[in-house]
Amino acid sequence: MERYPYLRKLLLLAGDIALIVISVWLSVQLVNEHMSFSLNTELYYRMLPINIAVICISFGIYGLYTLPKKSYGEIFIGVVLSVVYAFIFIMATSFFLREFAYSRSILTLATVLELILLNGWQYAWWKLECRLDIPKEALLVGSNEECTRVLKRLNVVPQMNYHVCHILPSEAERQEWESALANVDLAIICQDVKLKTKAQIVSRCQQLGKQVMLVPSVYEMYCSGLEIRKIDDIPFFRPQYLNPSLERRSIKRLMDVVLSTAILLLAAIPMAVIGVVIKLDSKGPVFYTQERVGRYGKTFDVYKFRSMRQDAEALSGPVLAGEDDPRITRAGRVLRAMRLDELPQLINVLKGDMSIVGPRPERPFFVEQFQAEIPEYEYRHNVRPGITGMAQVNGKYNTTVYDKLVYDLMYVQKCDIFTDLVILVQTVRVLFQKSSTEGV
Repeated sequence: MERYPYLRKLLLLAGDIALIVISVWLSVQLVNEHMSFSLNTELYYRMLPINIAVICISFGIYGLYTLPKKSYGEIFIGVVLSVVYAFIFIMATSFFLREFAYSRSILTLATVLELILLNGWQYAWWKLECRLDIPKEALLVGSNEECTRVLKRLNVVPQMNYHVCHILPSEAERQEWESALANVDLAIICQDVKLKTKAQIVSRCQQLGKQVMLVPSVYEMYCSGLEIRKIDDIPFFRPQYLNPSLERRSIKRLMDVVLSTAILLLAAIPMAVIGVVIKLDSKGPVFYTQERVGRYGKTFDVYKFRSMRQDAEALSGPVLAGEDDPRITRAGRVLRAMRLDELPQLINVLKGDMSIVGPRPERPFFVEQFQAEIPEYEYRHNVRPGITGMAQVNGKYNTTVYDKLVYDLMYVQKCDIFTDLVILVQTVRVLFQKSSTEGV
């Protein structure tokens, strides 16, 4: 099966179609049993091809037939949007064709069943595809420090099943890595390898049909969003500005206001309970304010539930949180593990200081240090900072500043509603991963 990608896509498509048919059939049967009269079932089956076409075409647009290249957050949002499109399209079609007998109850029930069944099917197939597409043998190229860092991360995720059988230094000669490539399925290239060498390895991997993975530098991140331009007949690539358009910012701001208002209303009572627990656990205020750097470098006060002792930095000054940090209170450990200490930042979102999704805001003290070491760090301030972000769902507290910056700049480059929804779905998953809350 691993050798037949088209067969795999065909089986995935067949499963999608079968589950759509089952969802509609079950909906018709369930509603028909509770009706005092017999429904005209032919009407619903006539609409079925439209339902199948809209969902399957939408799946193709969202890349849901190339699952190993997707995160589950992207798959989940793609399925939800596709099913919603089908719901709207069928509603509009039935109205246009004057089919007023078409039951909205059946349509709604079918939509719910499609969401459940298609998400379950896509998730199961995604796990299978990822397992089938994992290479067995790998070549790692980079400095000793970078290779050690990558190997450590590969060992943390044993289900990745990468077996690094060859390790070569960044300055390795061409004949060395060409010889090693003949015996591996995958080449992993660290960010400190020279650009010319990277290009040669990638080109050779293309010729041999080998997979290749790059640990990206900021330069390569810029190249991930190139626009094609030409002067006369000469093609040019132009990197996109790391600054979202006014249209994207406006839509994002609207979503922020709506979501933050809704969540604050729903979380009002739990937040009151958290406040009482913090008061009973340790001395000091319930809320904690701290100066952070926001959009375009403007500072603001961020609101959080207090998770540390009141005098945590009285003697040490600004210090990043560490693993088993003694300054964190008992209640604070629970709040941090579940990310509940971040809830008051919804007030910052309403005020316009922050967004729900974006790069995490840092303290001025650390921003000055980071910008001195990495000049590109300032570009992450081209958007409002967020409660959660791409670096938070893909990295950990102890992920390096540089790697987090690459994630943040990738987000700044995309920064659209679909990306935000994917990150929100992934945030729910991260809440249940202990490793994501480990300190520096």
